[in-house]
Amino acid sequence: MARPSHNQHAPDRFGAHAAAYVASTVHAGGADLDRMAEAVARDAPARLLDIGTGGGHVAYALAPHAGAVVAVDPAQGMLDAVAAEAVRRGLATITTVCAPAERLPFADAAFDAVASRFSAHHWGCLPQGLAEARRVCRPGALALFADIVAPPSALCDTHLQAVELLRDPSHVRDYSLAQWTTHLAHAGFAVTAIHPTRLRMDFPTWTARMDTPPDLQAAIRTLQHSAPAEVRDHFAIEGDGSFTIDSMLIEARVI
Repeated sequence: MARPSHNQHAPDRFGAHAAAYVASTVHAGGADLDRMAEAVARDAPARLLDIGTGGGHVAYALAPHAGAVVAVDPAQGMLDAVAAEAVRRGLATITTVCAPAERLPFADAAFDAVASRFSAHHWGCLPQGLAEARRVCRPGALALFADIVAPPSALCDTHLQAVELLRDPSHVRDYSLAQWTTHLAHAGFAVTAIHPTRLRMDFPTWTARMDTPPDLQAAIRTLQHSAPAEVRDHFAIEGDGSFTIDSMLIEARVI
C-alpha cells in the first residue's frame, strides 16, 4: 500500500484533532502570544498572514490589531474549526485558506505582517517556508515566529526529536536558535528581538491532544526512564512523564 506524503499525512493528523487544538490551553495563551499582539498593535497592519494557524489562536489574538487576518493551514479540518470559532468570537476579519507553508497562494508583497507559532517544526522545508513568507510580505513588514527550540546539546537534541516523533509522526524537526537565525537571514529577514522561554508539557494532555497510541506513549516513557542525567535535568522530566522544553519568539522585519 502506498504511503501518503508528508504534505498529505500532516493535514490528516491535525484535521482529525482540530477541536483539541482549538481548546488547547498551551496554545491559547502565553507571554509569547501577548508579545505578538503587542507588536502587531504597534504596527496596525492592514493585512496579516498567519502561517500554520492550527487551532487559530494567533489569528484570534492578532485580529483586533489588524485590518484583516488570513489564516493558512494545510489541514482543512483545522480551518473549518478555526472559521467556526472566529464566528463564535465575533471576529469577522479572519478568513481561511488551505495551503502548506512552502506553497502560499498569494501575490508578492500582498501582506503587511506575517506570524507563525508552533507550526514550523511541522513544515517539510523550513527554508522554503520562510522564503515564501518573505515573498508574500512587503519590505519592512513585521514578522513574528514562535516555536519550540532544540537545545544546543546533541544529546538533548536527539532525545527531543525522538519523543516528538513518537508522539506525532507528522513532526519534522525542532530547530536550534542558531539554525533559526541563519535561515531567517538567508530568507531576507532582519531579526530585531528574541524572547526565550520555557514551557511545561503535561504528559497526559500532551499525548491526548494527538491521540498518541498507548504503545508509543510507553516508548516515550522508556526513553525518559533510560535517559542520562544530562537529558533528565535539561528537560526536568517528572515522574508522570511531564517535562519542560525551550521555546522562543523571534521578532524580525522583511528586508
